[in-house]
Amino acid sequence: MAESCYELSLGRRDEDDKDHYANKRLKLAGDLMEDLFRVSFTRLVRDMRYQLERANMRNRELKISTAIRTDVLTERIRHALSTGNWVGGRGGVSQLLERSNYIATLSHLRRIISPLSRAQPHFEARDLHPTQWGKICPTETPEGPNCGLVKNFSQMVELSVGEDHENIKNTLFELGVIPPARSLQISAENRSRMFVNGDFIGFSTEPDTFVEAVRNKRRKGEISSQVNIAYYRDRKDIIINSDRGRARRPVIIVENGIPLLTESHIDKLRKGDMDFDGLVKAGIIEYLDAEEEENALVALNEEDLTNANGGDGYTYTHLEIDPSLILGIVAGLIPYPDHNSSPRNTMGCAMLKQSLGLPTANYKPRADTRVHLLQSPQNPIVKTRTADLISHDKRPAGQNFVVAVLSYAGYNMEDALIFNRAAINRGLGRSHFFRCYEGEERRYPGGEVDRFEIPDMEIGGVRSHEAYSQLDEDGIINSETEVAPNDVLIGKTSPPRFLEESTELLSPLERRDTSICTRSNEQGTVDSVVLMESSSSRRLSKLSVRDQKIPEVGYFFTSRHGQKRVIAIIVPPEDSQRAERA
Repeated sequence: MAESCYELSLGRRDEDDKDHYANKRLKLAGDLMEDLFRVSFTRLVRDMRYQLERANMRNRELKISTAIRTDVLTERIRHALSTGNWVGGRGGVSQLLERSNYIATLSHLRRIISPLSRAQPHFEARDLHPTQWGKICPTETPEGPNCGLVKNFSQMVELSVGEDHENIKNTLFELGVIPPARSLQISAENRSRMFVNGDFIGFSTEPDTFVEAVRNKRRKGEISSQVNIAYYRDRKDIIINSDRGRARRPVIIVENGIPLLTESHIDKLRKGDMDFDGLVKAGIIEYLDAEEEENALVALNEEDLTNANGGDGYTYTHLEIDPSLILGIVAGLIPYPDHNSSPRNTMGCAMLKQSLGLPTANYKPRADTRVHLLQSPQNPIVKTRTADLISHDKRPAGQNFVVAVLSYAGYNMEDALIFNRAAINRGLGRSHFFRCYEGEERRYPGGEVDRFEIPDMEIGGVRSHEAYSQLDEDGIINSETEVAPNDVLIGKTSPPRFLEESTELLSPLERRDTSICTRSNEQGTVDSVVLMESSSSRRLSKLSVRDQKIPEVGYFFTSRHGQKRVIAIIVPPEDSQRAERA
């Protein structure tokens, strides 16, 4: 470190780029849970010591049940997971999985969130960096304060899981690494420093030969494929990384201008005789991190290799699997994104994740709080290869519309839409919205419990008799019953909040009405009613209410290219524009 500072001061090396992805590590679920458990367990040990010392001072019998409080460790972990507030003052670490549609779920599972403050500009951190190529999607990022700080993985990215660096060090010393103790035996001009995961381990006098030997061993499987190596000639440093959290991407190895992947390998992949991991083990494809890519020259297309052999002076080391793999899953669903402006692609990514369709095949038995289900989702007429790779046709979202782009009496100015009433009557854009409600018979201190029942007229806060007319004798509404806003779904009574609520000494404690009702702005039909037993052995009821949504003025529609529009007027079919063959 001191030597690097002197070199920087003397102008022999440049400043490190903190936005370079070789200098970044991603914290995964294991790392985050490790941090949380370490802090929680330290608190448990401290609490155990305190409980034992207190029992000893009071001359009490030492018992494990009193010394180890069960809630100290468990509750802290549960609280962090439920709120997302992690150790170190971080927030939003654990999140509820987005289930609005299949694409939103996949995108949420591949999201990267920067810990930087949203209130600061952080221009460099938000900008695209060249080392993001093939690892981070350049298109999919939210608009507003999170722009550039919330990112998503590209399609073929892989995260390193780490390898024991002690085994790697032993292999490196077998290849001729000179330990620091023998540094005086070699001249400073001929030696290159070597670092493994940031630790200085020695020198090499033949850096090019050494780096090539390590790469050959990795391609033959003698060294783990998690290892990446890079050589910087200007500062005479060999950097070897085997730690976890590095974003890496696969590329095809090129030797003497010829890619090692041949048609026979592709045929084996098609027939299932070989998988992608088999290509990696065979040394045909390898994963590069941002550090090793500094030593690589990757051809975009196979034609570039032919041109290089023609004498343009480039010596390619690798070949891209496909140039479109720089995009993420959501951006890969946009057809011909290279014909759009960049902001439109970004808007298209945001609105693809909001599209209605079939979010899950088992939406009926699920108890999601909110579910939007498109009545007749369709596969797009024009689709991409990414859509086939993620099986988008099995969880479709959206419909194919016939659109005319023309003026119509000013009603479609300011990005407005004019809809044909006949198309809406045929079911265009129609969907169902499901809302889940639940109620539980909870137990309170003092033996008091909640009860599912039709409340008596003497109970506090009770409604009129008609409000409970749709409930069954057990206090729960039946399925396929029409409900309006604020209608009672589950009749429930609870004990008073405070025992002092009763003013008469001889009267029994007055219960209160805590029935579960529909929201004030929602209506629909009761879709399903489930009565079960909760984890605390109490009765638990969950029911869902569905409401059909028919497009009307003010409804929002968009294409995959970020062309967002709002319905301004719905015209009769006789006034609608028609194509000749419509």
